[in-house]
Amino acid sequence: MAVIGLLTVAVLGYIYADSLIFLFGQWGRDDYSHGPFIPIVSAVLIWQRWIQVARVGISPSWWGPLLVAIGMLLFILGDYATLYVVLHLSLWIVIVGVALSFIGRPAMRVLAFPLSYLLTAIPLPVFLYNTLSHQLQLWSSALGVGFLQAIGVTAFREGNVIDLGPVQLQVAEACSGIRYLFPLTSLALLCAYLYRDRLWKRVMLVVSALPVSIFINGLRIGIVGVLVEFYGPQAAEGFLHLFEGWVLFLATLGLLVLEMWILSKVQALPGSKVLLERFSWEIIPDSTEAATVTSGIPARMQPKVPAYVGSLALILPVAVLAPSFGERTEIIPDRAAVMDFSMRIGEWQGSPQPVEPQLISALRFDDYLLADYAAPGGGPLTLYMAYYQSQRKGQSAHSPASCIPGGGWEITSKGTVNLPMDGFTEPVNRVLIQKDRQRQLVVYWFKQRERILSNEYLVKLYLFWDAMTRQRSDGALIRLSAAVDPGEDEREVEQRLLQFARSIQPQLNRYIPD
Repeated sequence: MAVIGLLTVAVLGYIYADSLIFLFGQWGRDDYSHGPFIPIVSAVLIWQRWIQVARVGISPSWWGPLLVAIGMLLFILGDYATLYVVLHLSLWIVIVGVALSFIGRPAMRVLAFPLSYLLTAIPLPVFLYNTLSHQLQLWSSALGVGFLQAIGVTAFREGNVIDLGPVQLQVAEACSGIRYLFPLTSLALLCAYLYRDRLWKRVMLVVSALPVSIFINGLRIGIVGVLVEFYGPQAAEGFLHLFEGWVLFLATLGLLVLEMWILSKVQALPGSKVLLERFSWEIIPDSTEAATVTSGIPARMQPKVPAYVGSLALILPVAVLAPSFGERTEIIPDRAAVMDFSMRIGEWQGSPQPVEPQLISALRFDDYLLADYAAPGGGPLTLYMAYYQSQRKGQSAHSPASCIPGGGWEITSKGTVNLPMDGFTEPVNRVLIQKDRQRQLVVYWFKQRERILSNEYLVKLYLFWDAMTRQRSDGALIRLSAAVDPGEDEREVEQRLLQFARSIQPQLNRYIPD
């Protein structure tokens, strides 16, 4: 049994080597720097509860190989599409399945939390991470400005840009508070598990991780604003900025401990004692009893092959075939460079514009166009196209709805509008944004192979499907924007953008192939 266990671990390490290397690389980032500690904590918790496993007995279960089969299927799909989040989820399912096939369902109930806790080490998909990060930026910026105004410092917010008069602070992605949120949530889950009290108190402890992270990060931004007000812009950079982050993270831990102390003083409501105690988890006192191995089914019905051998039998063929999965070559279609896009569209005359180097580094596109177009008798507009020849490994189009606040703009309305095509229409995103008294109308969509999509989740779904069935994951984001001048009707600007969007459709396939 021990030999098969070690062999299973070795084979899984071989199969998931690439995804584990990627995972370790993600753990090296500040946002997921808590990742290496999660498996260690889980191992300690398993060791702590092993006495309880001994008490309930070890009974290998054939439900384990079923989970292993599901995990292996996800591995094949994830490896074929090169989507690491699917591979990581696959590995977790396989680990649970292997454990179930070794120790059985009663023991798995004892180890449910330690094994589930491993999920907190898996990074979020890029598009979910970006959406969450940008939302946290806005919340933290608003809270930071609130702190500054509360102590008498003149400050105004435009999107995630804080105006202090002579100095403007931009709440960058690194300062969104997401670096507090991920480790604090993991820690809150652990504290809730170890906290011997009512279920509702544990749930409250975990749920509070988000507001505590936002509060502390907003406080940090407020402190930076005060320091900048008195000592200049250099106070927002370098060691002092980093040191503030560590000190305030320790403050979040202090708030977590304080919350547990306060909750411990809160008594249950009358009449709720019995119901709440039913959800109370108690650690069974230590025992010297040894683990017993049982089959879980009558002896005459026991299969001749143990469940853990069945799990290994499912894993080995995948290990043999795994190298062939990596031999596939992603299809990169022939296309013209987007930068060669025509500067003459009907009556519209365009002029290309550069993109700042830091934005190129952040957006990670393979080709792009940024150009201003103008036509006689009509207002100007801006066309932006970002092309990605592969979107498999976290390199994908950033939604303008997430990126717009970075320039100090605020979204005042968001919806969809129908883009006329040849004989039919396609829904595209329509966003109205404002900064001071300036207003802009933005229309954007994702061209993913032959599809025009407005929904980011559909983009990911079709990306997964096309990567598996067509070995393609190329695509582009197309965005049109125009100023809405004072007294100008939004509908007129909208029609101008849609008319231009319809005019460029015949040319798009040359640069963004179907």
